[in-house]
Amino acid sequence: MEQIEKLAALYMPISDIAVIIDVPAESLRAEIAMKESDAHKAYMRGKTGAKLKLRQQEMTLALVGSSLALENCRKNLMDMEDDE
Repeated sequence: MEQIEKLAALYMPISDIAVIIDVPAESLRAEIAMKESDAHKAYMRGKTGAKLKLRQQEMTLALVGSSLALENCRKNLMDMEDDE
């Protein structure tokens, strides 16, 4: 599970993760699709943790005036509000 989390944090596709951990891609994909499985939780922790780091960096850039980062942060805020 630790390797799935680390690879997901690098945004590796499920098919590539499957090759690296030596399991059939369809089996891993099915396991990740089951929301209560350990594989799903590891995959989501890795993916979401990396997303958090990117958002933190983007917020830092927005605070120093990057117009692209400001626009992305505005979009992220709207996505957040839509999800409430």
